[in-house]
Amino acid sequence: MAKTATRSVDLEPIDRLEEKLKLLVAMVDRMKADQARAAEENQRLAREVDALRARLASTETTSAELSALREERDVIKTRVAEMLDQLEALNL
Repeated sequence: MAKTATRSVDLEPIDRLEEKLKLLVAMVDRMKADQARAAEENQRLAREVDALRARLASTETTSAELSALREERDVIKTRVAEMLDQLEALNL
């Protein structure tokens, strides 16, 4: 009976070590899953940033075109005003 008591006492540290190893493996698995989720989220955000950059570039192009059209409109307004002044001058 002394041998069985000694054997069970000797196995307790090994059983604790086994339990700690199981917990460590579970923690590593959770960390791998967290890392995979973070990588997927990072890829999604990178795609979103790329899409937003494309929209920004498009908006900047549209803004430049709008500015050019406004300048052209102002030139046309000035010319029309000058032509109207000339027409009024002819009628006198």
